[in-house]
Amino acid sequence: MAKTTSISKEWMLEALVARGDEQKQLHELAAKIRDENVSNNVYFRGLIEFSNICKNDCFYCGIRKSNNTTKRYTMDKHEILVVVEFCEKSGYGSIVLQSGEQKSKKFTTFVSTVVEEVRKNFPKMSITLCVGEQEKEAYQQFFESGAQRYLLRIETSNQEYYKKLHPKNMNFSDRYNCLVNLKNIGFQVGTGVMINAPSQTLDMLVEDILFFKEIDADMIGMGPYIPHSKTPLYGAAVDNVESLNLTLNMIALTRIMMPDINIAATTALQVIHPRGRERGLLSGANVIMPLVTPIKYRKDYMLYDDKPCINESSEQCANCVVGRINSVKLIPKRWETGDSIHYLKRIKNVD
Repeated sequence: MAKTTSISKEWMLEALVARGDEQKQLHELAAKIRDENVSNNVYFRGLIEFSNICKNDCFYCGIRKSNNTTKRYTMDKHEILVVVEFCEKSGYGSIVLQSGEQKSKKFTTFVSTVVEEVRKNFPKMSITLCVGEQEKEAYQQFFESGAQRYLLRIETSNQEYYKKLHPKNMNFSDRYNCLVNLKNIGFQVGTGVMINAPSQTLDMLVEDILFFKEIDADMIGMGPYIPHSKTPLYGAAVDNVESLNLTLNMIALTRIMMPDINIAATTALQVIHPRGRERGLLSGANVIMPLVTPIKYRKDYMLYDDKPCINESSEQCANCVVGRINSVKLIPKRWETGDSIHYLKRIKNVD
């Protein structure tokens, strides 16, 4: 494999298809870069899927508006705060409030109110929102309420491919502009993509990493494409071995290209390999997101088929992820927010 002193698209393409010893070397390099530029700590993000109501009809997503087999729900404020209390007691320094996409004033006000309550009752807890495309004014309201981070996956940086994944009323420029607004407001900004989706090319994946660098992202959460039986994309053949290899190499390459950002070892990796999240950590990731959604709601927040952990208690998930981190000789870092070092440098204008 070519040396990384001068990283080109050609080298990145070569690295994406690395297997065997070359792949091992790639992952070891990425892990070394993580340890030197961030740390060998792994930070927790308690994932609260508080609503599966969505106005969008994305062709790959199990909670898409047209899936009428899904029972819709929204957790109330008290339920959410009970979960946040569990996260605090379990040593999670951060939570992620995630939902389907809604843009109504009622919804954005509810989100802001929940954020304010979390901030008041759990002042040391860092709050990440993942509630989709919103008007700039709503983002500003979320930020002023106390949210510090925002995750908005672009899913693909290729505008033509974006059209193949979404209905006509959704467009790439709207989503891109949301990322710009979030950054200008002052959020730690995260994004990410699906990997090995139908008709996706290696060139697209390389461009995705270059896109992350171009927008100067602080956090990345990406994972393998996994089909859902109630979506238009269902039926296309998916090679899970290829998905695993490509995702791990994407994590490693992103770490090499962006040494000081936060990168999640996503739950989706565990669908395609029993030690998928551990392998994500070994490839350069430094964040893990244990599921803390109440069990009674988990089966209704199915973005893809075969989602793991839907019948495990939050306590079981907590013990599980600590064991996974320990098994790869990294340090589970409790009661720390794990802010993106890249973000801290960016806001201080430090090189």
